[in-house]
Amino acid sequence: MSSPSHIPTVLVTGAAKLRGREIALKLAANGWRVAVHYRDSVTEATKTVADCAYLTGGAAAFRTNLGNETAVRKLVPTVVEHLGHLDAVVHCASTFEHDTTHNFSFAAMEKHMRSNAGAVILISQALHAHIQQRNDKLAQAEQKSGVVVTLLDQNLWNQTPDFVSYTLSKAALDAANSMLARALHPIVRVVGVAQRLSQTQPMLKGEPLDNVRQHLPESATACSAADTASAVCIALQDATLTGTTLLVDDAGVAND
Repeated sequence: MSSPSHIPTVLVTGAAKLRGREIALKLAANGWRVAVHYRDSVTEATKTVADCAYLTGGAAAFRTNLGNETAVRKLVPTVVEHLGHLDAVVHCASTFEHDTTHNFSFAAMEKHMRSNAGAVILISQALHAHIQQRNDKLAQAEQKSGVVVTLLDQNLWNQTPDFVSYTLSKAALDAANSMLARALHPIVRVVGVAQRLSQTQPMLKGEPLDNVRQHLPESATACSAADTASAVCIALQDATLTGTTLLVDDAGVAND
């Protein structure tokens, strides 16, 4: 995969628990050193770091509020300072709060846009700058490209009246993926991964969950965090993928 002197290193945002943790562990098992990002879940992040370190021999935790622009701009440089380099980012962290078209507000939309879309753009900028600066010091044969993988959502293809601000932020992220893929080529690839309905989200229960279900095809089933993690691995490994989205369901992975 890489020379011993260059351990592939990935920043996974929202890696303390749920599917972010699953992805972090999957990548660690595949030889990645993982920078575990979290905001408030200190205990869970500590456990994820320990479990990732057991698998690869290296991991570290980084606490950042992705809704704060100043903090977001510092995240990649901080990871690089502590771990030496960064090759990829997997953006799992999401603000996920319930609202509808009836109680929608500018404040709710801005809160979701900051962490779910804006943070990705800033982090992608920083990864691009880091890799370009690193490559400038290397012979052409030694230069490496980077990857940004973002987690999208089935809501983009099965829209409901619920989670309006969240869905708008994911639509913005989907558009940002396409723009970033063009802007950052060939230094950084950008790939989306979108999973079908997941029942692991703490807000997705009761009436909101029922509303989502009724807009899905009868054949649709929830994909697991492990399915999503496998798709993320494909996105990271396949150098031909950029500016596209991998759709994940019980039948496997397909390109959008």
